[in-house]
Amino acid sequence: MFKKILHHRAASAEDCAGLCCTKIEDFSVKIGRTDIFSHVNLHIHCGQLTAIIGPNGAGKSTLLRAILGEVSHTGTLHYVDAKGKHTGHPILGYVPQYLRFDVSSPTSVMDIFMACLSTRPVWLCSSKNMRSRVLKNLTRVKSEHLIDRRLGALSGGELQRVLLALALDPIPDLLLLDEPVSGVDQNGLELFYEIVADLRAKEDMAIILISHDLNLVARHADKVVLLNKKVIVSGTPQEVFSDERTREIFGMLAGVSTESGVKA
Repeated sequence: MFKKILHHRAASAEDCAGLCCTKIEDFSVKIGRTDIFSHVNLHIHCGQLTAIIGPNGAGKSTLLRAILGEVSHTGTLHYVDAKGKHTGHPILGYVPQYLRFDVSSPTSVMDIFMACLSTRPVWLCSSKNMRSRVLKNLTRVKSEHLIDRRLGALSGGELQRVLLALALDPIPDLLLLDEPVSGVDQNGLELFYEIVADLRAKEDMAIILISHDLNLVARHADKVVLLNKKVIVSGTPQEVFSDERTREIFGMLAGVSTESGVKA
C-alpha cells in the first residue's frame, strides 16, 4: 500500500506551540514477549523534516508501520492544525523503500495511478478524465514525462519519485519516507531531496524520514531522533551527532558534517 488515509475522528489534543503538528504518544510494539520498541513520544511539526536514525533492528520501519496502522501497537496518534480546526488523525502519505513487481509487466505509470486512485477496476476507468490529475501529481515531483513509461523501464530514482507522487494524492498532513533512496544513484538522490525540500516549503508538510545515510540526514533534517528500541536522544543534527550515545552506536562519526559546517 503506497498511502494510507485515516479518517478523522474527534480527539482531544493540547496545543502544539501554535503550530500544526502530529503527536506520537507513548507508542510501543511488542511481538510475543519481544519488545520491538517502547514508549516512543514524538512531536512532528509542519514544515519540518524529522529524521529517524538507529542501528539495524532498532524498530525504525516498524514505527512507521505502526503509525500507518499496519502493526498492532499501544499508544495514540493525534493531529492538531495551526488553528485547532482539524484535530484527530492526520492524513498520511507513505513512500516505501522499494516496490516489488514484475519488471516484465506492461504496466505503466498511468496504470498504477489509476489502480491506486480509483475505486473502480482499471478497465472501467476513463484514463482521459484521470490523466490531468496524474500529470498534476507527477509534476509535483518533476516526473510528468514518465506518465506513459512502463514501470519496469524506470530507474530506481524515477520509480521512487513516482511512489512519492502517489503518496501526495491527497496532500498528506504527515509524509513517511522509509529509506526512499536506498540504491538510487547520486543524481537521483539529489533530485529526490530537492523535491522533498520544495514540498516541505510549499506545502508546509511534516515529514518523517528513515535513513542510514548520516551525511544526508545532517544536510536535510531539522530534527534527528536516535531510536534503538526507545528514543535515545533527539534534537538538532548537531546536538544528536555530537552526543556520546550516538557516537557509541555509530562510531566517531568523523565524516558527518552538520549544517553549520562543523564536523560531528
